[in-house]
Amino acid sequence: MEMFSKLTSLFQQALETREPSVDLKESFVEHWKGITNYYIQTTDEERPARQTDIPWRLKQMLDILVYEEGQQVVEETGPCLEYLLQHKLLETLCTLGKAQYPPGMLQQVLLFASSLLMQIKKPLLQMLHIYRPIQKLIGLCALPGSQSEKEEAQFLLAVCSQVKQDPYLLNYIPIISKSKMTESTSNQSGNRNGPDTKNDTDDPTSPSPPCNLSESTTSIHSCASPQAEAPDLVFALVHLTQSQKAHEGLLLLVGLQSEGSGETLAQRTQLVALLAGKLVQLYSLVPTEELDPQDILNISQFSKASPDDGLLCPGLDHVTLFFCWLDFLDHMMTEAPQVKRLSGCVHSLWLSEVMLPQLMSTGESAVLLSTVVLCRVVQAVRSTALLDRLVMFLLGSQSQPEEPAESQDPHVLRGRLIQQCDHISEEISMASLRLFEELLRKPHGAILHNLVLRHLEPRRYLTLTPAPLDDRHTDSGEDHEDLEEDPWFPDSLYSDGQTLPSPSSASSGALLNSHVHSTDVINSFLCLVPQEVKSSQLVQEGGYDSYVLECEACGPLTQQDWVEELPPPSSSSVVAGTVFYEGLFLQVLFDRLGRLLEQPYDLNLQLTSVVSRLAAFRHPVITEFMLDPYITLTPGARTLFTVLIRVIGELMQRVQAVPDVSDRLIRMRRKLLELDQHSQEEHQTLLRGIILLEEFCKELAAIAFVNRPTAELM
Repeated sequence: MEMFSKLTSLFQQALETREPSVDLKESFVEHWKGITNYYIQTTDEERPARQTDIPWRLKQMLDILVYEEGQQVVEETGPCLEYLLQHKLLETLCTLGKAQYPPGMLQQVLLFASSLLMQIKKPLLQMLHIYRPIQKLIGLCALPGSQSEKEEAQFLLAVCSQVKQDPYLLNYIPIISKSKMTESTSNQSGNRNGPDTKNDTDDPTSPSPPCNLSESTTSIHSCASPQAEAPDLVFALVHLTQSQKAHEGLLLLVGLQSEGSGETLAQRTQLVALLAGKLVQLYSLVPTEELDPQDILNISQFSKASPDDGLLCPGLDHVTLFFCWLDFLDHMMTEAPQVKRLSGCVHSLWLSEVMLPQLMSTGESAVLLSTVVLCRVVQAVRSTALLDRLVMFLLGSQSQPEEPAESQDPHVLRGRLIQQCDHISEEISMASLRLFEELLRKPHGAILHNLVLRHLEPRRYLTLTPAPLDDRHTDSGEDHEDLEEDPWFPDSLYSDGQTLPSPSSASSGALLNSHVHSTDVINSFLCLVPQEVKSSQLVQEGGYDSYVLECEACGPLTQQDWVEELPPPSSSSVVAGTVFYEGLFLQVLFDRLGRLLEQPYDLNLQLTSVVSRLAAFRHPVITEFMLDPYITLTPGARTLFTVLIRVIGELMQRVQAVPDVSDRLIRMRRKLLELDQHSQEEHQTLLRGIILLEEFCKELAAIAFVNRPTAELM
C-alpha cells in the first residue's frame, strides 16, 4: 500500500509540473515564418526545394490544420485555418511555385494543396482565398517542359474529387472556360453536314456528330500555352495523357450534372470533342514510315514502352501512348455510358477524317499501317458504343443481300477492305484477313449478318431436285458427264480402296430440313485428302483428336441465341435460272482458298484461320453451308466443301510431277515443326500447301464434331 501511495504521488507531481500545452496557432505561424525567413536568409538560389526545410514545414502546417479540425465542430473555422485565409498563405505559395523559387517549389506547393483539399473535411473551394489560388495552380499544370506531372495529376485529381462531391463547385472552378464553351456550341450548331442535320449520337447508324477537328486540336495546344485565356481543369487533365490519376480525374468529371438542368458536363461542353481530338493528336505523332506493322500487333499491354523497345522500334512510345488513350476512352464509355457523344466524335474526328483517307489511299505503306492499326483497335475495344461505331465505319448498315451484278459495294470502305484480302501485296492481304478475323471475334451480331448471314439465310444455294449421291461432293455447276472425265478428278483420287463415306440410310435422299449425321460429315473432311499425300501420321503429329480438344476448350462461337432449326428456303431458290451469290466476303475467301497450293504458307495460315473461325459459328445456316457436304446445290453455287474438292483435284494433278512426294512431305513437315521458314526445298510452296490442307481438313472435321446437333449428344 505504501508503494502504491508513492507512485500515485509521483504521477501527481508530474502532472502538476508538466509544461503547458503547445499553442497550435503559434506553432502554425512559427512554421510559416520559417518558410518566409528562408527567402530572407538564403544565399544559394540554385538549391532544390526538397533539400531545404520547406517540405517539412509545409507538412507540419498541414498536420496542424488537420489536428485543429479534428478538435472542433466542422462548421467552425479554427484559428490556424483563419490565419491561412486572412494572410492569403495559399496565394503566396502559389506565387512562389509559379516562380519555381527555390527550384522544385511548384511540386511542394502542389503536394500541399492536394493534401489540404483531400484531408480537410470542411468545404474549402467556396472560400475566396482558396479557390483563387487553386485556379492559378490549375493554370500552372500541364505546361510544356513541366517536370512535375506526377504532382500535377495528383493535385488535379484532388480538385476533381471535391467537385464530384459537390457539383455546385462548378461555379468556382473553371472546368472549361466559358468562351471555349460558347465557341464549341456555335461551331457545333453550324455543322458541316448542313443546317438540318440532327445530332443524334445515340444511334450508331446516324451521321457522326459535327465535331470540329481543327477546333479540338487547337484547344489542346491552347491549354499548354502560358498565354491561355483561362486555366481549364479538363484541358490540363487531357494533356497529362500518361497519368493514371489524370484518367481518374476525367472519369470523375464526365458524369457531373449541372444543378437545375440535369445536363452532364459532357453534354453541355466540348469535353468529348477534346477527348477525341487528343486521340487524333496522339495518332498524328505516330511515325508511320519508321514502324514495322508487326510491332503494332505485338503490343501486348497498353503501358509505356521500355527504352530498349524504343531502340528496337523507333516511335513505339508514340504508338503505345495512342493505344493507352484509346483504351482509356473505351473504358470511359464502358464506365460512364452518359458520355453518349464521345463515340460519335471518335467516329467523326479520327475514323472518318484521318483513317478513311489512309485506308482509301493508293500508297501501300499507308494502307498497310492503317489496316494494322484498325486490327489492333478492333481487338482492344470493349465498350458497346465504340464497337458499334467501328462496325458502322468498317461495314456500313446494309441489310439486304448483295447482288453479283453490283459494280461496287454501296459501302465503299467495306468493299475495299474485303478486296484487300486478295491484294497483290501479301502483307496487305494478311493484315486485311487478320482484321476480319478480329471482327468475327467480337460479340456483335451485325458483323456476322453483314458479312455472311444476309446472303445465306434465304438458302438460295439449295435446289429441290435431288442429285445422284455420288455427285453431291462436286461443284454442281459442272455437267456430270464432263466431270467424270475431268482430269482434275482422276480415278485414283482416293487410292487404296479409300472412298468418301455415304450418308446413313436414314438421311440418304433427304432434302432441305433434314440433317446428315455428323459422323458422315466428319469422315467426309477426314477422308478428303488422299492417303498418299498425308504425312501427319508418319511423323507422329497430333491427329484429329487434338483439334477436337482445342475446339472444345475454346467453346462454341455464338453471337446470339440462334435456334437449331433451319429456316425455310427462299422461294427464289427453286426458280429455274436463279443464280446464288455468296456475297463479296465469301467470294474473296473462296477464290483465295482455291489458290491455296500456290500461295505463301503464312498467308494460307491466316486465310484458313478466318475460314475456320467462320465455320465454327453454330448458326444452322452457316453449319449447313460451310460443313455439310451432302446438300444439293443450285447450278453455279459453291460451298466450302466443293472449293476444297477442286483444290484436291488440282493437288493430285500437280503431285504427279513431284518425285518422292511422301519423303519430301515428311521433311517439309519436320522443318515446319522446327519453325524453319528459310528452307529451300524444291516444290516448297506446293508441299507446304498440301501439309496445311491436311491440317485444315482435320480442323474442319473437329469443328463439325463440336458443333454437331444437340440431338446427337443425347
